Amino acid sequence: MDRRSMITTSAAMATGAVAGCALPGQAASDRPATPFEVQASTIAIVGSAQRFPVRRIYCIGRNYAAHAREMGSDPTREPPFFFQKPADAVQNVAPGTIADHPYPTLTRNYHYEIELVAALDKGGRSVSPEQALDLVYGYTIGLDMTRRDLQRGMGDQKKPWEIGKSFDMSAPMGPLHRVADTGHFRQGAIWLKVNGQTKQSADLRDMIWSVAEQISQLSQAFELKPGDIIYSGTPENVGPVVRGDVIEGHIDGLPNLGVRIV
Repeated sequence: MDRRSMITTSAAMATGAVAGCALPGQAASDRPATPFEVQASTIAIVGSAQRFPVRRIYCIGRNYAAHAREMGSDPTREPPFFFQKPADAVQNVAPGTIADHPYPTLTRNYHYEIELVAALDKGGRSVSPEQALDLVYGYTIGLDMTRRDLQRGMGDQKKPWEIGKSFDMSAPMGPLHRVADTGHFRQGAIWLKVNGQTKQSADLRDMIWSVAEQISQLSQAFELKPGDIIYSGTPENVGPVVRGDVIEGHIDGLPNLGVRIV
C-alpha cells in the first residue's frame, strides 16, 4: 500500500470512529452507556425463534355498540378514543396452557375484557384506512384486564383513569400469528368464558371502528412505529373475576387464551 492510500484509509477509519461507525473487528452498536439494563417487552411469534418487540400498547375504548351502551355512552355519536398501557404490561400466555394471573392490588372489582390485538411492523402518520392494514405484521388474542372500581372512581372525579387500566400484567396475550399465515381478521366469533360459563359473545364484524379505521385514526394523533400494538375493543358483558376463577378467551382462527386468577 502506497503512502497516499495509507493516509486515505487511516483518515476514513478515524472518521468512522468519530461518527460511531463500526470499524473492522468491532460490533456496531448505537446503544448509549446506561447505569443499568431495562428488559425489553416482547411477544412470541408462532413458527419463529424471533420475538416481536413491543414499543407501545394502544387500546380503543367502547368499540362494540352494546358495550358502549353498558358503559353509559351513545355509540351512534361518539368518535373513537384511545388510551395506552405500558409496554411491560404484557403477560405472555402459551397456547394450550392456563397461566397464573395475579389479582392486582387496590381493587375489589377486577374485570375481564377479551379483544383482538393487532401488531404493527411498519409506521406512519396520517395513514388512510385503505393503506392501514399494510402496517399490520400479525394478530393475537388478548385480555384488557381492568381495575373497574378505580377506573370509575377516577372518572367520576374527572381525573385520568390510567390507574384502572395501566398496571403490571394487565395485558395477557397469546403469541402473534403473522398476517402472511392467517390473513386479516374482519369477522368471526369472539367470546369469553369464566369457569366454563359464557360471559361475552359477539362477532368481530360488530366493531364500530374496524382495525384499519383504528390505525388510521391513531396515526392522526401519533406517529405510529414498528412495535406498536393495538387492542381493538371488547364486546358487551364485561364483568368481575375473583381468585380461583379461570378465564378462557376465543377468537375464530386463533388458539384460545387461558388464565387463572391467583
